[in-house]
Amino acid sequence: MLALVLALLSLTSIAAVLFKFITADGDFTLLSKKHAKREEVEDKVLCGLLGPAAASHGDDVVADNSGKFVLLIAKSFICLSAPIASYVVGEVLAKQFASLGAKLIISARNEAELERVKKLLTGKHAPDEVIILPLDLASGEDSLNDAVQKAESCFSNAGVDYMIHNAAYERPVNRGQSRQTTLTLVLKDIASRSNWVELNMMKLAWHMKTTALDVTEESLKKTNCFTTLFCMQATFNINVMGTLSLTRLLAASMLRRGRGHFVVMSSAAGKTPAPGQAVYSASKFALNGYFHSLRSELYRKGIKVTIVCPGPIKTSSVPEANTSGQKGSSEKRVSSERCAELTIIAATHGLKEAWISFQPVLAVMYLVQYMPSIGYWLMDKIGEKRIEVAAQKGDTYSLSLLLGRKKAL
Repeated sequence: MLALVLALLSLTSIAAVLFKFITADGDFTLLSKKHAKREEVEDKVLCGLLGPAAASHGDDVVADNSGKFVLLIAKSFICLSAPIASYVVGEVLAKQFASLGAKLIISARNEAELERVKKLLTGKHAPDEVIILPLDLASGEDSLNDAVQKAESCFSNAGVDYMIHNAAYERPVNRGQSRQTTLTLVLKDIASRSNWVELNMMKLAWHMKTTALDVTEESLKKTNCFTTLFCMQATFNINVMGTLSLTRLLAASMLRRGRGHFVVMSSAAGKTPAPGQAVYSASKFALNGYFHSLRSELYRKGIKVTIVCPGPIKTSSVPEANTSGQKGSSEKRVSSERCAELTIIAATHGLKEAWISFQPVLAVMYLVQYMPSIGYWLMDKIGEKRIEVAAQKGDTYSLSLLLGRKKAL
């Protein structure tokens, strides 16, 4: 009888853990922390960059060096860098940090956009004490160094303790508009700035993803070369080089103070293979490798690093339309509010790495991390199908890819 009771208790426990895993939106360590530590950010200075090659909210999308969101903090300095597609996450992060009592310095090239965001912030030091610091993350090291020095001098030279990188180069998506309409806006904007772009580039395969074989020597060297719209050089300039340069410049000040914390918004694509996103994935793997190494080198000198790896994130409340008349994507995505909340929890608890995603992406991350042979076998099985589904504008995160269906619409 006792054996039966123990068996039932064991089965119940296993079922509970399995249910928790299936419904989870983050890794178990992250979810166990429950709430952010307010004392870690209250009255600290967070300085944020709302897009280096800043685009105005919605229409003014720039495909070359498109929007970063950097949130910098003094005494506590959080630097976020984000593209237009994940711009909403950066804006929500700013709102949540402000509500926790942080002092914010927000930066971007577009001052009007900064003013708009500033007015939306509420908290102990917002909006009245929020400082606007114009900056272009892709402007070069001299410009970045000037921005770091200005940020360091804010709030009575408090200095920068936290830097949150939320930068990424990815295809822009305008709220409430079709991808074709958004592409038109992107190309018109670029054409107004450059002679090398012609509007007939709208005929590009906008919905196609970039495969590993799309990478050419020319695309890696030139900033005005497009492969299915994406520029390889721009991807690495934004996702890697600009982020690393800003980190190096700021780390010097952190080391002098003996404290500092980098919070890096990476991606699930930096932890697992991402068929159809080879270049983007490569840039995120580069970030992960650099910042894990940086932490190992400088941890004993007071420098901490938290790497956040989100999967699919919902960045707009408006369903995404397409030109085929089909319904919007059925992909299950974590909300931008929840992503920001979990990011702040990871940062304030000092986690070294955190994963944010629903299934099946979360399960794939666990498999690749702890059972790599099975994880890579799984990705090999679905890789080609995922690219085909992307071309059909289907759900590229659907379990149907594993079950053998060619389309997940």
